[in-house]
Amino acid sequence: MKKIHIFLLLILFTFSLVCCRTSKFSKANKSQINGHPDWIMQGNIYEVNVRQYTPEGTFNAFTKHLDRLKEMGVETIWFMPINPISKLDRKGTLGSYYAVSDYTSINPEFGTMDDFKNIVKAIHDRGMKVLIDWVPNHAGADHRWITEHPDFFVKDNSGKAAVAFDWADTRQLDYKNPVLQDSMIAAMKFWIKDTNIDGFRCDVAWNVPAAFWSKSIPQFKKMKNVFMLAEGDSTYLAKSGFDAVYPWHMFKMMEKVAKGEKTALALDSINKENETRYPEHTIQMYFTSNHDENSWNHADFGTFPGVVHAPFAVFTQTMKNSVPLIYSGQEEPVLRALEFFEKDPIVFKNFQREKFYKTLLDLRKRNAALSANTSFKKVFIGNEKAIYAYIRENGSQKVLVILNFSASEQSISIKDTSLTGKAFNVFEEKEVILNAIERKIKPWSYEVYEY
Repeated sequence: MKKIHIFLLLILFTFSLVCCRTSKFSKANKSQINGHPDWIMQGNIYEVNVRQYTPEGTFNAFTKHLDRLKEMGVETIWFMPINPISKLDRKGTLGSYYAVSDYTSINPEFGTMDDFKNIVKAIHDRGMKVLIDWVPNHAGADHRWITEHPDFFVKDNSGKAAVAFDWADTRQLDYKNPVLQDSMIAAMKFWIKDTNIDGFRCDVAWNVPAAFWSKSIPQFKKMKNVFMLAEGDSTYLAKSGFDAVYPWHMFKMMEKVAKGEKTALALDSINKENETRYPEHTIQMYFTSNHDENSWNHADFGTFPGVVHAPFAVFTQTMKNSVPLIYSGQEEPVLRALEFFEKDPIVFKNFQREKFYKTLLDLRKRNAALSANTSFKKVFIGNEKAIYAYIRENGSQKVLVILNFSASEQSISIKDTSLTGKAFNVFEEKEVILNAIERKIKPWSYEVYEY
């Protein structure tokens, strides 16, 4: 009997340990801030164009860059679509990543399903997260659903599956069909369950009904503490469960300021509009380039050329409600438009911006003042048409950002006594004394201080 008691006690003890560990894991896995995964709040995103990232254009070849990216401070890897590409009406030799022929398979151009699962594990082993690009608005022109489920598609005048917008290699999905909705949800769940990804960047999310997002996103978040990023800036996307949206209004204004068509004051008008445009805690993914902007609009080398790029990059990394994005090769930098439908490898050699980005990414990670949910206050230190200065603050942690968004040297003077005295110059990596004495700041330059 004594042996039985001891055996039962051991079982109960073991069970309590398992429950305790499970409870702790569950709590950590579901930890959120303002409804968003806690891991994204001081995080960042790095978009990977697998096809162009290496000469091989495979997951296995990209794996060799993980340690370098981890050292640079990257925390979340976003893979452009990894699904097979339709051959019917294919654009170019290799086709568009966004003409998906099978939602639950891997593009053989990149490797195998095991290769992808291995790279997800390798990323997780390094403490980073994984997002995949999802294409819910349309399918490729020869997707099996076209023959197996023709009712999944909007019809054109001839009764055939309609082309989505003017993208001839795609066909428009019909979200009025509940079976299509359930099939899409099942496909997305597959990637969470079977490959352990941490979220989705949803392409053309703005053309998929709110009802679908309101139905699907809670199901994904019940499975895992995933991050949902919408390509779009519609208010309904944030209200439908997305954690983050695209800051198109701000990005377009940034371009105008860079060209000298608008002054720095114009950025305030967008901030003001966003206060009523989105629910209070909506995150925006700020960037100076992404795959579309690079390939079609020559970002960042054309939109923020030369020295113009740096202050805007600092802006994207330190603005309120933001999670910043870096696109493949910006750290090199790649100063050309990458081909979209052909092989066009990035050549990594100089890494001229790597230290610049590392400084910003490390700052964001260590200083809670730059969390997506912390306060933002403009400060006046000079000509507001040129100088954009602001404070991000969280408790005892404070960051001062000073940006010269003009092609002219400017005079600045810090009169706010709460900002004078000892501060740490982030880019010069040294402690300095800030005072009210007027001084000059160079064109298109930037200063960042920690207190």
